[in-house]
Amino acid sequence: MYNDIIELSKRRGFFWPSFSIYGGFSGFYDYGPLGVLLKENIIKLWREDYLEDGAIFIDTPNLTPEPVFKASGHIDRFSDLACECDKCKTKFKLETVLKYNGINAVPKNLDEANEISSKNNLKCPVCGNIIKKVYDFNLMFRANDMYLRPETAQGIFVNFKLLYNYNKNRLPMIVGQAGKGFRNEISPRQSLIRLKEFNQCEIESFFDPDSLEFGELYDYLPVKLLPNTGDVYKKTVKEAYESGIIPNQAMAYFVLKTQRLLNKIGIKNEMLRFRQHMPDERAHYAADSWDAEALIDDEWFEIVGIANRTNFDLTNHGNNSSESMTVKIGEKEVIPYVIEPSYGIDRIILSVMSQSFYKRDNGYNVLALNEYVAPFHMAVFPLLKKQKLQEKAKELFSNLFPKDKYIIYDDVGSIGKRYARQDEIGTPYCITIDFQTLDDNTVTVRFRDSMQQKRILISDLVSQENPLSALNALKIVQ
Repeated sequence: MYNDIIELSKRRGFFWPSFSIYGGFSGFYDYGPLGVLLKENIIKLWREDYLEDGAIFIDTPNLTPEPVFKASGHIDRFSDLACECDKCKTKFKLETVLKYNGINAVPKNLDEANEISSKNNLKCPVCGNIIKKVYDFNLMFRANDMYLRPETAQGIFVNFKLLYNYNKNRLPMIVGQAGKGFRNEISPRQSLIRLKEFNQCEIESFFDPDSLEFGELYDYLPVKLLPNTGDVYKKTVKEAYESGIIPNQAMAYFVLKTQRLLNKIGIKNEMLRFRQHMPDERAHYAADSWDAEALIDDEWFEIVGIANRTNFDLTNHGNNSSESMTVKIGEKEVIPYVIEPSYGIDRIILSVMSQSFYKRDNGYNVLALNEYVAPFHMAVFPLLKKQKLQEKAKELFSNLFPKDKYIIYDDVGSIGKRYARQDEIGTPYCITIDFQTLDDNTVTVRFRDSMQQKRILISDLVSQENPLSALNALKIVQ
């Protein structure tokens, strides 16, 4: 499935390796015309979903001064254990080499890593040479006294007081930022899974530390839950909170919100799970973390990280700057706690495409994207390249376009090839102008998922304020 998606994405214009005419460079991918639309549609859904909770949004620079990341702990602690083969000069994450050599130990620091290395002859996965060089590898890109940000969060934390003032000095306060993150990955791999430059949508939710509650927990679909006790559950998030599996209400709320949003984007609930980090696995700023993981083929990948950052960041920035991060709530002064859902947009895109992809019995590809994220909502065709049919099709297109910009006109190739092309890029509806249209002003609507067709009056479509909603209703009643 993964290889099918990679091939389709390059051929149809979703994404492909960057700088390909120079052989490509590991860890960098371009989004093509369809990929840009898919990405922006997903970000739009994310933004609208958090607007429902009263979120405010900010946009801060990619480059960040060194003192910010010194205060946040990233300079000292944002690193991976790495190793390098003396013979073939290949660099690896240490965990990759340990796994290759059948070693399950997880070293907590460089001393433990060197101890494991000295007791075991770690073979290089590429050439088989014994690896001896183990070291700490900082994941940030440095540019003189600045760093490319590895997360968008710090831009929110350093602006906390300005945002708090904008929010009329009220908590809870939800702040979002969509933008680029940069990490000097040791071994970038699997296209959009591990990139050096990636797309993030992060939410920082600020709370009174004595009142970690937000929103309402409600019944929704059960989902697989893997707490760090080693148990496995299939429960609703509400049940998980009530039984103590998820420790606080705000964390549970954002796990539930993430589940619903991912389902709406197109991640299948049966191919989604939430896994709690082990204590020695958490980031340096986190008191608790749950990852939303999606299944691609037979492997689980993190697509959203939900962390309880407590007041770690605000406290450190307060101590290292001239700005106090305390706020007054009633008679008390506090530094707010933070729950952070961080969405990896590139991984979500790859997951949605992989889980939506299938082949028909005739071997044709289908990308069953939902209409919320599909690059195009509908395609308009003339049945044949006949002048009157083309004129009528272009007239319909021009009448629909002002109401829905996510529409495409296509008259290249046979009608069968056009249907197949639109199926493969995820277009839910195709509208065909044929000779009967010239007599009675009806068109044929073809439904991607069922391949069924239905004739409707052009007037019933163009008179609608939202043509997509009209087609959705038609799909429901057919």
